[in-house]
Amino acid sequence: MNYQSVFMKKIAIIGLGYVGLPLGLRFTESNVSVLGLDVDQAKVDAINNGDSYIRHIESEHIHNARSSGHLEASTDFSRVSEVDAVLICVPTPLNKYREPDISYVIKSGEAIAPHLKKDTLVVLESTTYPGTTDTDLRAVLEQGSKLKAGEDFFLAFSPEREDPGRKDHSVKTIPKVMGGYTEKCLGRCVALYSLALDSVHPVSSCRVAEATKLTENIFRSVNIALVNELKTVFHKMDIDVWDVVDAAATKPFGYMPFYPGPGLGGHCIPIDPFYLTWKAREYDEHTKFIELAGEVNTNMPDYVVSRVAEVLNNESKSVRGSQILLLGMAYKPNVDDDRESPSYVLTEKLEAMGATVSYNDPYVPEIKLTREHTELAGRRSVDITDGYDCILIATHHDAYKEYDFSGFKCPIVDTRNCVSKRPLKYFRA
Repeated sequence: MNYQSVFMKKIAIIGLGYVGLPLGLRFTESNVSVLGLDVDQAKVDAINNGDSYIRHIESEHIHNARSSGHLEASTDFSRVSEVDAVLICVPTPLNKYREPDISYVIKSGEAIAPHLKKDTLVVLESTTYPGTTDTDLRAVLEQGSKLKAGEDFFLAFSPEREDPGRKDHSVKTIPKVMGGYTEKCLGRCVALYSLALDSVHPVSSCRVAEATKLTENIFRSVNIALVNELKTVFHKMDIDVWDVVDAAATKPFGYMPFYPGPGLGGHCIPIDPFYLTWKAREYDEHTKFIELAGEVNTNMPDYVVSRVAEVLNNESKSVRGSQILLLGMAYKPNVDDDRESPSYVLTEKLEAMGATVSYNDPYVPEIKLTREHTELAGRRSVDITDGYDCILIATHHDAYKEYDFSGFKCPIVDTRNCVSKRPLKYFRA
């Protein structure tokens, strides 16, 4: 099949967050009209006004897309009847039992199904367990539309590979993996993404594509767990794990550097491995290695809190009653993305022990309402001063790397090895 033979004039993107918005903007740059769909009226209004609500995406970019006539946003999901393709970019979190929650995917499918027209392409981009696209989503779409996947409409899975704030790779340049429900579905998917991206990588099925995304993130989770465990062991041996990793990284083959931290953050690494472990049980398989890595990473905030307690003890102070300043609420440097940030866990654990925790983050001026940490909503970033019993660095923003802490009297606990101008009382965790 000639993949380039299919012409698509207009697409819809469901979910206008860190994945959907950049993807939509990339398509507008390729002269494809994009209809952004979201249940959040504030996001829809912002886009239609040419304003950005994601820090690393400039408002000018959205304004230009609006001015060109290629971008609009709406809460009216019935408008999928206007488009040639629908890309679903909604969250796939875990529930309180650490089980996959694909309710956002299912609800999106239910919302668009009655309005699907013949020959429309539907692509799921949300990370999920193998079988979601060709089983769960397909059933919802077929039932609601009375159309048949692979015959009346096209169905595919193409996982997002967005990394907020990254400068060396972009939506355009990152190769795009994709698998179709049928060969024709795959052909239509390849044709669409080839309009806007430099490279596509077709695979044999939706399930292979779904498994690819999980494998990528499990690889990172396992290796981060390994170096986190090494950190705790080497600390007891009075060995600097960061020096070890940097030295090992000089080997030009057989080694890839991963760095320790206070715990995992973001919407991928802390969550995605559990999608596979949950699905594996259906096949009577137990992913011991993956689950052990998850356990190690999940325990890292406890290790950090123990180091803070140890440092305070050296000052003849206890955690209870201490004033602690936490630097960095975002889960990664130089962005405003605080999804699944370990900083929330650190704050709650320290306060449960009786500390008073304030925070500073130039990218997160106020904590928004989150699913798991509602009691922290509304807190605002404060200035960095030396008037605390301890300063805990959780995120390696450039602002902290460049900050002059050398004259500070209070101890600083650095979980990222990021401070260059260090005070006398400087400790790693």
